[in-house]
Amino acid sequence: MRVTDDARRPTRVRLPPDVTRPFDVYVNGVHRVEGRDYVVRDGALVFEDQLRQEGSLGVRRWTSMVLGVAGTYRQNDSVDVVYTRNGKRVVATKLPLEGAPGRTAGPG
Repeated sequence: MRVTDDARRPTRVRLPPDVTRPFDVYVNGVHRVEGRDYVVRDGALVFEDQLRQEGSLGVRRWTSMVLGVAGTYRQNDSVDVVYTRNGKRVVATKLPLEGAPGRTAGPG
């Protein structure tokens, strides 16, 4: 079995500029641990896992979902970071993925 270069390429998630330590990272609502699940490098989270964000649905796929013919079963990972800004807890949600195979979503 051949593994493509995309499957080996790590996924980067740029941290918001005002993030300071300590912060918490969640992928699809599951808490992740620095050093085990990701590393912080050059202002970004770097995941060895292959993360993906689904792009916009086309008219055909959207219509089939509305009619109940098909659902959407594509991988659509969400990375959230919880941190403190000015003494208040802040959540940055659905951060864009860089270097992930497939379409990447913009800021959300």
